Amino acid sequence: MSLRIARVSELVKREIGNYLTTRYGAETVRWTITSVEVSADLRNATVAYSVVGDELCARQAQQFFRKHAGEIRGVVSKYVVLKYSPKLQFVRDLGIERGTRVMEILDNLDDQSNSPQNSTDS
Repeated sequence: MSLRIARVSELVKREIGNYLTTRYGAETVRWTITSVEVSADLRNATVAYSVVGDELCARQAQQFFRKHAGEIRGVVSKYVVLKYSPKLQFVRDLGIERGTRVMEILDNLDDQSNSPQNSTDS
């Protein structure tokens, strides 16, 4: 990835995060923009977000981003001046959830190995 594309990706990520915080603060408190990958021609961008909470929260986030993608794109185009405003595609980033699940499994294994085993001494 070129330095310019990386910089544009970071700018888009920052502007989306700022807009969500200022415009939809209470509504989006459980969502985090984890990364943005802008295509080489700067016309498309994939925005990854993570969700804290259950599947209902994840569905709400997905519906929110579907509904407001155009609005967010318009705001980003005001602050990130490019020849073309990238079309935003929002996808859920499962990396944090997977990491949390792995940590839970490791904690359970650690608890099981440290617990006293039931012995049948007579």
